[in-house]
Amino acid sequence: MASTKTISGEIDQFDRRIIDLLREDGRMSVAELARRVGLSKTPCQVRLRRLIDQGYIRGFRAIVDPARLGLDHIAFTEVKLSDTREAALEDFRRGVLRIKEVEECHMIASSFDYLLKVRTADIRKYREVLGERISNLPHVASTSTFVAMETIRDAM
Repeated sequence: MASTKTISGEIDQFDRRIIDLLREDGRMSVAELARRVGLSKTPCQVRLRRLIDQGYIRGFRAIVDPARLGLDHIAFTEVKLSDTREAALEDFRRGVLRIKEVEECHMIASSFDYLLKVRTADIRKYREVLGERISNLPHVASTSTFVAMETIRDAM
């Protein structure tokens, strides 16, 4: 396979294959990774280290089953802010990071400003998180909730 690596630090097909394989199994040994990519162990280790150092691979983690942990209630919360100047956005961002039940937070180009994915044990706990924590975040003007009834595909 010919390399498509450029001086600007772009990644080539070996790097992409390493990333794809690790996304499937982050615990794969370097020896197995090298075998499946078609490289010897040392060049594979060098590439893996570079992908980590350059931020293509941000880390490794355990993927847990939220339902087994009693956290199978998912709600998506639209949040509209009363102020969208940069300082207000930063205040909101900092506040969201302190709420452990918020799994994801996305700024949205829409009639609302942020979309939160909130995971709790049940609707009663979600109501508590919404009423006492999310609604009290800086600059929150209004919220709207959508409860997931079934998850077909989850990136986790």
